[in-house]
Amino acid sequence: MSVSFDFTGKRVLVTGASQGIGRAISLQLAKDGATVFAMARNEEALDELVEQSRNEKGTTITKVVGDVTASEEELAKILEPHQPFDGLVNNAGVAHLQTVGCITEEAVANTFNVNLRSALFIAQLVSREMIKHKKQGSIVNISSQAAIRPFFNHTAYCASKASLDMVTRCLAAELGHSGIRVNSVNPTVVMTEMGKANWSDPHKASQLLDRMPIKRFAEPEDVVSATLFLLSNASAMTTGAAFPVDGGYINN
Repeated sequence: MSVSFDFTGKRVLVTGASQGIGRAISLQLAKDGATVFAMARNEEALDELVEQSRNEKGTTITKVVGDVTASEEELAKILEPHQPFDGLVNNAGVAHLQTVGCITEEAVANTFNVNLRSALFIAQLVSREMIKHKKQGSIVNISSQAAIRPFFNHTAYCASKASLDMVTRCLAAELGHSGIRVNSVNPTVVMTEMGKANWSDPHKASQLLDRMPIKRFAEPEDVVSATLFLLSNASAMTTGAAFPVDGGYINN
């Protein structure tokens, strides 16, 4: 079931927009009237996203080619032509699945650089301009149920997402006086192409599904709807929250 909101006149930056959840969020925001700035490294995939949006709704998504792990100075240069924004979705993420005893320094560094550091510094750059231009905006960080529950072979990933949830709470506390809300969305496995590839084994999938009152994994649209709710004025009294989209897994 798709849910629509009215984002007419709103400018929203989405990171990790070239595929999966970020792509779905970008397309729905554009359909709902937002001026979308889709950021990713893969320019060819961004061009395909822009063309798809134009064909589906006649809207135009603006591509922003850049690496979220760049320095804050470089990120500022990439974003400056498009600032200020009314909304930000920190969606870019990575997972290196390694068992304890085999976790590498490179995997930990990359996991925290993409999942935590980039979200923090992009939020800082965006919120700074929101305050400067007196915009009461909304920031949504795409986290995970792994921020709250441990998973085998996910130590670095779990730790990075738990840290992201704390960044969400801290930003919410500091930015609330400027009218800027900050929340996270914490989904279960999402049936993107990557999700289908990693969780197609029924035995592996049952380890999660058996503990979920809603006996299915999330579709991209489930995460999209939660994200748009938190970006919109429908959630005007919600900030600092971790919003589960997990079929009840966390609380069961």
